[in-house]
Amino acid sequence: MSIVAEAPGYLQVFSDGSVKRFVPEIASASPLSSNGYRSKDVIIDPLEPISARIFLPDTPVSSGLLPVVVYFHGGGFCIGSTTWLGYHHFLGDFSVASQSIVFSIDYRLAPENRLPIAYDDCYRSLDWLSSQASSEPWLEKADLSHVFLSGDSAGGNIATHVALKSIRNKACHVKIKGLLLIHPYFGSEKRTKRERADGADGDVAMNDMFWRLSLPEGSNRDHFGCNFENVELSMVEWSQFPAVVVHVAGLDFLKERGVMYAEFLKKKGVKDVMLVEEEGESHVYHVFHPESEATRLLQNQMSEFMKKF
Repeated sequence: MSIVAEAPGYLQVFSDGSVKRFVPEIASASPLSSNGYRSKDVIIDPLEPISARIFLPDTPVSSGLLPVVVYFHGGGFCIGSTTWLGYHHFLGDFSVASQSIVFSIDYRLAPENRLPIAYDDCYRSLDWLSSQASSEPWLEKADLSHVFLSGDSAGGNIATHVALKSIRNKACHVKIKGLLLIHPYFGSEKRTKRERADGADGDVAMNDMFWRLSLPEGSNRDHFGCNFENVELSMVEWSQFPAVVVHVAGLDFLKERGVMYAEFLKKKGVKDVMLVEEEGESHVYHVFHPESEATRLLQNQMSEFMKKF
């Protein structure tokens, strides 16, 4: 067997279709307090499988209900997990900073499970949340009328499509107040200026590989899952889209895509769109440096956005 696709240190895809993933350092969930929060793993669907990790602040400032942040991890739809050490620390600390319940989803990964499976899995997590909140002790303080969708990179893409699915499906039983997107992962057949720049070949090739592995067979990067301009939604439906804050990083190869997405939403009539840039930072720095000053700033900015609603 030969390797036909590879993300060194993370993923190898072989000519027979088999996939090998390399798991970085992970963190186990614990009901015991650590850095001001507790965590617990739950099963959303044992047959698929789809699971999630709940992060709960130890001593909420308010005695009332807490907002819920549903988080989708990044990784080009092909790698990543809420159990990765960087995600665990970032999301646990964020639950404390934002005084919210964080519900982080482990969806099925490509290439074994191509899009739209990740979208469907993550939307299903909202159904589980609404149906289990009354019986799951860790969700007894969950305010399902104040739900925020968040995610980084591919997870930011997923958050967008879960929000779109909730607009199309009038039966969604949670109220999505806003989207908090970190370095969202989009693309198109047409290259951006950064993608055409000298020295970008490696980033372009890696991005193309992830899209090739995750999009439906026979699709290109103008598929609606990649190119947001090809999403089919009426102007009336776009007017129902939640408030959005798009975080971009100054050194990120995908910065232009995030800026373009924020401008696209404004043109579609989305009422509340914010763009925030972290200068001097790289793609998903919060996962690799969850305790950095820049990450603390990001958590505070996200928390302040949530307080508006």
